[in-house]
Amino acid sequence: MANTTVLQETPRRRVRGGGGAARRAERTAPKFEAVKFIERNIPNFEILNAEALEIIEYNAETVLEEIGVNFVDNPGALQRWRAAGAQVDGERVRIPRGLARKLCSTAPSRITQHARNPERNVEIGGNTLVLAPVYGPPFVRDLDGGRRYATIADFQKFVKLGHMSKWLHHSGGTVCEPTDVPVNKRHFDMLYAHMTLTDKPFMGSVTEPSRAQDSVDMCKILFGDKFVNDNTVMTSLININSPLVFDPIMMGALEVYAANNQACIISPFIVGGAMAPVSVAGTLTQVLAEALAGIAYSQMIRAGAPVIFGAFVTSIDMNSGAPTFGTPESSEILYGAGQLARRMNLPFRSGGGLCGSKLPDAQAGYESANTLNAGLLGGVNFMLHACGWLEGGLVASFEKFVMDADQLGILHSIAAGVDISENGQAMGAIEEVQPGGHYLGCEHTQENFKSAFWRTKVLDYKPFEQWSEEGSRDTVQLASLRVEKMLSEYQKPAIDPAIDEALQSYIAKKKESMPDAFC
Repeated sequence: MANTTVLQETPRRRVRGGGGAARRAERTAPKFEAVKFIERNIPNFEILNAEALEIIEYNAETVLEEIGVNFVDNPGALQRWRAAGAQVDGERVRIPRGLARKLCSTAPSRITQHARNPERNVEIGGNTLVLAPVYGPPFVRDLDGGRRYATIADFQKFVKLGHMSKWLHHSGGTVCEPTDVPVNKRHFDMLYAHMTLTDKPFMGSVTEPSRAQDSVDMCKILFGDKFVNDNTVMTSLININSPLVFDPIMMGALEVYAANNQACIISPFIVGGAMAPVSVAGTLTQVLAEALAGIAYSQMIRAGAPVIFGAFVTSIDMNSGAPTFGTPESSEILYGAGQLARRMNLPFRSGGGLCGSKLPDAQAGYESANTLNAGLLGGVNFMLHACGWLEGGLVASFEKFVMDADQLGILHSIAAGVDISENGQAMGAIEEVQPGGHYLGCEHTQENFKSAFWRTKVLDYKPFEQWSEEGSRDTVQLASLRVEKMLSEYQKPAIDPAIDEALQSYIAKKKESMPDAFC
């Protein structure tokens, strides 16, 4: 099992009356725990053989060389490509075979992202898996208020829930889009929430290059100029406008982050059948071509800049045109993209608790479980959307956030592998119990029962009669209670008052320098 660090524990009065009372007090006292990022002790699932991988890699290089990619409204990028040896015709960049892969070779295979609490630092790459919450929804949903536009108060609640979620390693970025704050100013409030309401690592803004620079500048206040110059303190999402288009906003943000040694997820954003071919191999070819071009460009900005090979791919319902999630084709693409990323010796991003359901219901559960498990088995190193995703990413759900975050503990447990130590073999227990006995009272069970099995904090395993007496609550109702409990027990992590004051001063000055804009 993963190592657990107890962050805070409220003082409690000594209870007299025997071991049972003491154990009850221990169970009910608030504990705020965070576990280390996952280090897999299980093999990755590899769906493609060597011949298939070589075909896809060859075809991707053919796409770059013969079809090319468009860098839109970015003369600086066109000049860089021309200087590197690419053929530039208008905004079309054709990259000679082997050039993109050669440029990508300077990207690091493993990234340390630092948190303001060093105990929360994460390693991205190799055999690790870092779990981060949902990203980007303009709407939120909860049991009481239903579906509505997100506010900054909602955003802050999600950050607090993320801080309190034991199995979640990362605070994420735009956990929801706070529509009650001007578009050109909301990134300040979102970053400030991540910087002060939690001490887990977080993501920067990518919605405009100047906002990426604001993210870097705020990190320099939080961590110090030299530390930011020498270390990675942010991971940010750079989506490619599939098929084969690199827009100036995303590339401008990439340029800022790469120049400042901050990590970028270079991620094609693909709905199969609409933005890529309907076939798995064809989609993987496009994914690899786009990732190669984007990662190569980051290395032209700064050789050695930290990057993550991303793949966000869904299929499409050919009747409605709506994206679908948790499908076998999406899993096949995830598995294949993971193999391609590992062959490039790069960290890999994909997966999450993805679903198309409108509610945190059975459909959401099935689809999310399919994607979460595929992410674990497919070698994902950074899993965005690990909890809270609903309605194809349009909605961040409070109940689903805690339902998913609870299930992330299962990924930790599976990734740990099978304990084959002397204790794990349990030969003493088998000898002690003998045929016809039971293991409930044996020494091995007594020594291991507290940690032997993963335990849910949301799902209900009570007998029917007790469940009925307590109100016959379904999973969403139980999750709603869990949200209330976590928020009631939340305690803000300490921050240096001088740093907090400097952040607030920076935000106030920047906001005053520009009029509000809501588009």
